[in-house]
Amino acid sequence: MTLAELLPGIGCSTGPVLEEGLWPDGTALSGSDLVIGGVPATRLAAQFGTPCQVLDEATVRSRARAFASALPEAEVVFAGKSLPCPEVYRWMASEGLSLDVSSAGELALARAAGFPAERIVMHGNVKTSEDLKAALAYGVSRIVVDSFDEIAQLGALATHGQKVMIRVTPGVDALTHAAIATGVEDQKFGFSLASGAALEAILRVVEQPSLRLVGLHCHIGSQVRHVASYEETVRRMVGLIASCGVRIEQLDLGGGFCAPSLPGESSFDLFGFAQRVRGALNYECAVHRVPVPALLIEPGRSIVANAGVTLYRVCAVKRGVARTFVAVDGGMSDNPRPALYGAKYAVRLVGRGGRLQPVTVVGRHCEAGDVLADGLLPADVHAGDVLAVPVTGAYHHALASNYNQVCRPPIIAVKDGIARPIVRRETEEDLLRRYV
Repeated sequence: MTLAELLPGIGCSTGPVLEEGLWPDGTALSGSDLVIGGVPATRLAAQFGTPCQVLDEATVRSRARAFASALPEAEVVFAGKSLPCPEVYRWMASEGLSLDVSSAGELALARAAGFPAERIVMHGNVKTSEDLKAALAYGVSRIVVDSFDEIAQLGALATHGQKVMIRVTPGVDALTHAAIATGVEDQKFGFSLASGAALEAILRVVEQPSLRLVGLHCHIGSQVRHVASYEETVRRMVGLIASCGVRIEQLDLGGGFCAPSLPGESSFDLFGFAQRVRGALNYECAVHRVPVPALLIEPGRSIVANAGVTLYRVCAVKRGVARTFVAVDGGMSDNPRPALYGAKYAVRLVGRGGRLQPVTVVGRHCEAGDVLADGLLPADVHAGDVLAVPVTGAYHHALASNYNQVCRPPIIAVKDGIARPIVRRETEEDLLRRYV
C-alpha cells in the first residue's frame, strides 16, 4: 500500500480542519494560519524565529487540574523530567501538584522556581553522591532508592529520619516500546519483585537508623494505553505490602499515561483509570487485610505533550525517485524521539493551503535517521514556508542536544494572546562558553 493510500485526502484542497486531540486546547484556524493560545503561528515564527517550541499555558494547567480532579485523594506528582523548566514548575506548584526530580540539576531548577521541598520527590535509577547531598540539603520530602548501594550510601549521608520509598520492578509488561518499558524484569530500574530483591531492600532500609521507610514506588513504562496494566501492578504491589511485615503508608504507581500523537489515536482514559485503580487498590488491600496506602501518581507527558507545538521553517525541497523530502531548520537536535523510539508525528503547513501530496520532513543534521515526520503538505511547498508539528511539549526540551553544534530553540509560552519566552534561544556564545 502506498503512502497516498494510507493518508486520505491526497489531491484534495486543504480545509479549515485541525486534527482532533493533537493540538493545544483552543487552537484554531484563522484562514490558513494557526492560532495557539490566541497568538498566530506566523507571528510567533516571525517574532521569535525558528525552530521555536510553543507551549500553551492554559492547556498545561487544564491537564494538571484534570488529574487532581479525577483522583482527589491521590498526590499528583508532576514528572519534572518531561519538561524541565522553572516556569513550568511554578505552574505546577500553583496548581497544587507535587514534583519529582531525578538529578541535582533538575532539583536546581525546582529551587529556582521556589518549589516547596516538602512536595518534591527525588528518584532515578542512579543518583550520584552529589544528587543525594543536594536532595538532603534542600530537604526534599522523599527519596526513592533504586539499588542496595544507594541504600547504604544514603543511610551514611542522612543524619535523621529521611523519608524513603523503594522502587520495585513489578514484572508487568506495559505493551509499549522496549526503550520505554520500565516495569519488566532484567532491566536497570528498581528492585525485582520476582527475585526477592524488593523484599530484601525493604529489610535493609528498615535496618538503617537514619532512614524511614514510608512507601513503595514503581513505574511500568511510558505511552501506556491499557488501564489493565496498572490494575495488575496494583495487585502485585499490594501482594508485596502484605508479605513484607512493614507498614507501608504510600504507594506510587508512577506515570506513563499515553498522549495521542497522530490523528485517530485516543487519549488516555483518565476517568476509567481513576475508577479501576481505586477499586483494585481497595479490593486487594481488603483481601490481604492491610491498610490502604495513600496513592501517588506521576503524570508528565500526559500533562505537557499536547500543550506543545514546534514551528520550523522549510530550507529546501528535494524530489527523489520515490519520495519528496522537505528539509527544515531543526531536526534531531530538538526532537530525537523519532530516531530513539520510532515516534510518529503529524505536520501541517502554516499560512497557506494547497493541494496535498505525501512528503517526508527531515532535519538538518548529518544523519540519514534525522527524519521528523511523514505526512501531507501542499504540492508546492517551498523554502520559507512555516511548518507546525504538534505534541512536542514533552521530552523535546529535555532531550535536546547540540549535535552539529546547532543551538537549542526557545520555549515560548502563550496565553490569552500574549507570547513570552520562558526559555531563551541558545546562542553561539553559549556554545563557546564551555570550551577552554
